[in-house]
Amino acid sequence: MVPGMTPVFCTIVPPHVLDQLARAEDPRLSGPARRTLQRDAFERTQRRLTTVIGAAAVAPPTGAESGKPNRTIYDARHRTTLPGKKVRAEGEEPGRDATVNRAYAGLGATYELFLSAFARDSIDGSGLPLDATVHYEEDYNNAFWNGEQMVFGDGDGEIFLDFTIPVDVIGHELAHGVTQYTANLAYFGQSGALNESLSDVFGSLIKQYTLGQTATEADWLIGAGLLAPRVTGTALRSMKEPGTAYDDDVLGKDPQPATMDDYVHTGRDNGGVHINSGIPNHAFYLAATALGGHAWERAGRVWYDVLTGGELHEDALFTDFATLTVKAARARYGEGDELTAVSKAWEQVGVRTL
Repeated sequence: MVPGMTPVFCTIVPPHVLDQLARAEDPRLSGPARRTLQRDAFERTQRRLTTVIGAAAVAPPTGAESGKPNRTIYDARHRTTLPGKKVRAEGEEPGRDATVNRAYAGLGATYELFLSAFARDSIDGSGLPLDATVHYEEDYNNAFWNGEQMVFGDGDGEIFLDFTIPVDVIGHELAHGVTQYTANLAYFGQSGALNESLSDVFGSLIKQYTLGQTATEADWLIGAGLLAPRVTGTALRSMKEPGTAYDDDVLGKDPQPATMDDYVHTGRDNGGVHINSGIPNHAFYLAATALGGHAWERAGRVWYDVLTGGELHEDALFTDFATLTVKAARARYGEGDELTAVSKAWEQVGVRTL
């Protein structure tokens, strides 16, 4: 662990969604949700202990080429011991397990976006090996970055499907690692919502890059394909229209706000980190679509400059981040369309820039 760096336990499914499921009358829905909440609480505690006692040093890549990914996929075999049994190493051919193959491909897609668009060699910028464990627990309804590796559940099949299906889920969680190695945003309140938003931004960019989509062509959904057929919804979150991703009898309604007018003040979910992230998410969508073309080329570049520029404090508020994006747009592109698009995007969501 890098000195001064706090490993954060970050899940793709927010606690408020699992809380809702845990109250369902149908034990097929409530049982897996309750077990997932219990497991998440345990893993979260483990991260806090790691912060106190320090994490084991990550061994440098052996035989890995600079500018090439170094992926290893493990199978937990529905247990919780990490990392599990090694089932695929870098360069090995696909096997019969589609989940393993999707995890391997998703790690590669994430690596490729950061290298190609931002000249970043893995999530730490220095070729960090990318490890992932699949088939975690029984009916585990989440995926997470634990400060050291990726972990994917298979879902319960009732509400959630396999968590390796959406490539943006894989990218989202690995992007938490990028944040961990750069701005290290505190996982609470507005800084935590920025942490979550940055993962959604880069997760969406990875999906768009993989599909070759422009900002106009993209669906701007996070986790499309993850919800089971019985769920009334399209994804976990929408950057285009926060608050519209799902409206379901069991899950409830997507609570994300799109602007500061609807900012949610709550003590749950670390101060609403998965809820209020809708506001900076929407700002990025507005900036990217105003500019057009590939979103990773200009809007994504500005966001990445802020994340890695050294001026973003751990306890940053929305207005701090917004101000830095305006500064970064001006520094990189001058008084052009990029500056206008970024400035107007924050104005539209009600976040003031200084």
